[in-house]
Amino acid sequence: MDRSLVEVNSSVIIRPHSNFWLRLITFSGPAFMVSVGYMDPGNWATDLAGGARFGYKLIWIILLANLMAILFQSLSARLGIVYGRDLAQACRDHYSKTLNFILWIICEVAIAACDLAEVLGSAIGLYLLFKIPLLWGVLITTFDVLLLMFLMSFGIRKMEAFILALVATIGVCFGIEVFFSNPNYFEAAKGLIPTPMNMEGLFISLGIIGATVMPHNLYLHSALVQSRDVKRTTTGLKEANKFNLIDSVVALNAAFFVNAAILIVAAAVFFKNGYNNVASIIDAHALLAPLLGTKAAPIIFGIALLAAGQSSTITGTFAGQIVMEGFVGLKMRPWLRRLTTRLIAIIPTVIVIKFSGDNAVNSLLIISQVILSLQLPFALIPLLHFTSNRKKMGEFASKMWVMILAWAATSLITLLNLKYIYDLIIESIPLSTTQGILVKYLLMPVSAFLLPLLLWMLVEPIFSKARISTIVHKATAGFAHGIIKPAIGYKKIGMALEGKREKDEQIYKGSIDLIKSMKAEVYLINIVQSVTGRFMGELVADKDAFEMNEYLNTFAEKFKAEGIPSQIIIGGGEPKEEIIRIAKKEKLELLIAGSHGHKFISDIIYGSTIEGVRHGVQLPVLAIPVKKQ
Repeated sequence: MDRSLVEVNSSVIIRPHSNFWLRLITFSGPAFMVSVGYMDPGNWATDLAGGARFGYKLIWIILLANLMAILFQSLSARLGIVYGRDLAQACRDHYSKTLNFILWIICEVAIAACDLAEVLGSAIGLYLLFKIPLLWGVLITTFDVLLLMFLMSFGIRKMEAFILALVATIGVCFGIEVFFSNPNYFEAAKGLIPTPMNMEGLFISLGIIGATVMPHNLYLHSALVQSRDVKRTTTGLKEANKFNLIDSVVALNAAFFVNAAILIVAAAVFFKNGYNNVASIIDAHALLAPLLGTKAAPIIFGIALLAAGQSSTITGTFAGQIVMEGFVGLKMRPWLRRLTTRLIAIIPTVIVIKFSGDNAVNSLLIISQVILSLQLPFALIPLLHFTSNRKKMGEFASKMWVMILAWAATSLITLLNLKYIYDLIIESIPLSTTQGILVKYLLMPVSAFLLPLLLWMLVEPIFSKARISTIVHKATAGFAHGIIKPAIGYKKIGMALEGKREKDEQIYKGSIDLIKSMKAEVYLINIVQSVTGRFMGELVADKDAFEMNEYLNTFAEKFKAEGIPSQIIIGGGEPKEEIIRIAKKEKLELLIAGSHGHKFISDIIYGSTIEGVRHGVQLPVLAIPVKKQ
């Protein structure tokens, strides 16, 4: 079974007998890597605009967005810990290949858009600190792939420490900025209380919420938590969920502090002095020195911006690797993945800056946030469906009150994002401009295609349950026609699994009700067809056999949760002969397998193989119809 971020998966050892604080430190890290996405340069413009135009009044909007982020990120972490799959892999297990391909493309575009904001943030930081022209700054950011390669050689914990140092740098810089700006702390505290707002305030609030909850972070978090070697027991999973919740709360509150500090500085410096139209990072930097009377303020501002751009760059690389491997199983070296994503972001940026000048930077940042807003529901809806599914999550499935909060937040974010995009397109972007033409002939048609797709994903579980019910009905029909003995007659059942999650889940779901009625022991069978497997046969113990044993163990856990004992049997060689040998050796009374009429090298039982097994054993074979994904 493919593992998420295989190079760091289960690489951090958990010491169960250590004290609370040592275990907390061991689990801490993934949420801080995720948190940088909540304080990346794409958020700065909306925070600056909110503070400059409305003073401290919109701090509660940042708090609301942060609470939503904590909710969604904790659900993402729970999915990775309990289900053992990142969000992209869970989508690949559940949806069809066509839908997964579409989701992958949407997500890749969103990651490129996010990388665009990071490119611009780093480039602006270089411009503010060293007066390097934006165009050259954009090109220089291409070489941060070398930084990523250097960091990855030290392992995940060292990378988490580096990210934490950058987050701390951003926090310290804005702590100093808040001190320099001497805000009205009483008014800032009042900003935490919700207040009515006009249409302009609503528009900026939509931008703040849309820019805060980042879709790629949901994929990232569900993978990063798997870097811990969590014991697959109820106690182990509960502990992992508890510590990762603490990690998420602490890390995302740090992000809240940064975003609130940006707004507070804008309120104390720009709103107070009547500069209500400051919305660009460059304008804000230029005004800090004359308004605060110190040259240190803009330098600190630039350092924080550069740290935000670089930290987001590193986590964006991981997110890109996760979605590429998760949705379509395409593996690429991290440095090549980084370079590819960066080039996708840089090429349009260079073209726009070259022909439209530095003033186009703000428009590019706005477009990047629009793209992220479009993609967000396509990450949230599957996350909520999966984490509330008891067959995937068992006793760790989300409780009703959690789902009510999560769906309410998802509905609010989706509606606000749609409103934000509509207002931006209709009111803010003239269709006669180059930017407007792109919106008219590209963004609008894409949006028209994505909306029905989103509605389908919303109701898909209803049709999924109907399909599984049909599979169970077909399997049960064998009993009605006397093909196999009554359920109570079997004590040893073999289940031949294929090593493909989406197909094996159908075999499991199509037979679980029957197996529960038999009170039998299940033998989970898989045949390794590697060179070693063909040579060693039942003694095979290579990497493929090890990974398959881990994979089959996830199904053993499912049966254990249902009170059904199970054993794992790994064979090697030709599937047909090996399954027949195992069935005879273990004296199986019933064999369950998938039936779909196709044959691939990596499959266990496809096409005519099942017929060969049927003729080679003296026991009934129950074929579960498997729909091609």
